[in-house]
Amino acid sequence: MKSIVMTKKTATVRARMEPGLKKETERILEQLGLNTTEAIRIFFKQVKLQRGLPFEMKIPNEKTHQTIVEAKSGQKLKEFETTEELFEDLDI
Repeated sequence: MKSIVMTKKTATVRARMEPGLKKETERILEQLGLNTTEAIRIFFKQVKLQRGLPFEMKIPNEKTHQTIVEAKSGQKLKEFETTEELFEDLDI
């Protein structure tokens, strides 16, 4: 009796990225018990399943963009002593 061994065909995926990004990402994946190949496979399966990226990506409108720029540069930031003060400022 002959045994038939079937192997799945695989494709190679290559990507270029900053070495620091790769190293830090691999460190995080290792903590999750994953290697890069497994993480990419999960990502691809989620793209297929969701028929798009598995996270929201959008370009902010001009007002949101300006607010992000101001916040990152430390402009127009407000500080509150309590959550009540914050909620009052937000009219919540």
